[in-house]
Amino acid sequence: MTEWFTETLHDGVAQALTMDDVVFRERTEHQDLVIFDNRLFGRVLALDGVVQLTTGDEFVYHEMLAHVPILARGRAPRVAIIGGGDGGTLRRVLEHPGVTEAVLVELDRSVVDLSRRWLAEVCGAAFDDPRARLVIADGARWMAEAAPGGFDVLIVDSTDPIGPGAVLFTAEFYAACRRALAPGGVLVVQGGVPAVQPGELAMITGNLRQAGFTDVGAYLAVVPTYYGGVMTLGWASDNPALRRVSAEVLADRAAAAGIAGRYWTPEVQAASFALPPWIAEQIAA
Repeated sequence: MTEWFTETLHDGVAQALTMDDVVFRERTEHQDLVIFDNRLFGRVLALDGVVQLTTGDEFVYHEMLAHVPILARGRAPRVAIIGGGDGGTLRRVLEHPGVTEAVLVELDRSVVDLSRRWLAEVCGAAFDDPRARLVIADGARWMAEAAPGGFDVLIVDSTDPIGPGAVLFTAEFYAACRRALAPGGVLVVQGGVPAVQPGELAMITGNLRQAGFTDVGAYLAVVPTYYGGVMTLGWASDNPALRRVSAEVLADRAAAAGIAGRYWTPEVQAASFALPPWIAEQIAA
């Protein structure tokens, strides 16, 4: 009999994927972790009953988390990623030759080790890149102690605001991120799926404003295995021009860096900040 993985993260709805082959299952120190194969989306990583990524569509999420802020800024030698122990975001960050340091701060060492073993398609050789530095620590505590102005781009590749990931959505954490950013730096965060998490984007953007960011917004990415499809990525900076970089300028920067995405393109980036009214109205004023 086929085993099904059923995700019930959102009230009133569920999604189910066949577990055609369970590769690994364990209760780690911090969370329940399962890796399995699905006939449509490939290999799946789930934490605490929630799909984190599939090899069939992870590129959408990871490209948009990494390429958008780095190419918007134009020059981002120092990047830090909070969460993202699967290495997918780190891999895309390191595709940029101008990045000289990429720090990945992950709470659960098991996620890194198991991803390197079972999800090599996602992380590639990112953890072996000499520019990468892995820190196993609580991301909120690490950020609170980070040197002021030490990073050009910060990426919060977190789980949903439940359990150990909840602290990464607070105004206090965002204020620590703001202190750690250089002038003109960019913070991007996983912002949820507005169709099924209507209060999350308002909470995130409200807390970003409370933390002192002067330019706060969101952009979109379509990730099929995140229930509801269209997800938001929160954006914060002190330079509003970075959200409005033209596709032509982005194309020149991408060409110089050798960036070519499967989902990301200069046109997609420029258009991703154009929010339909039903999503725009969820951003806190």
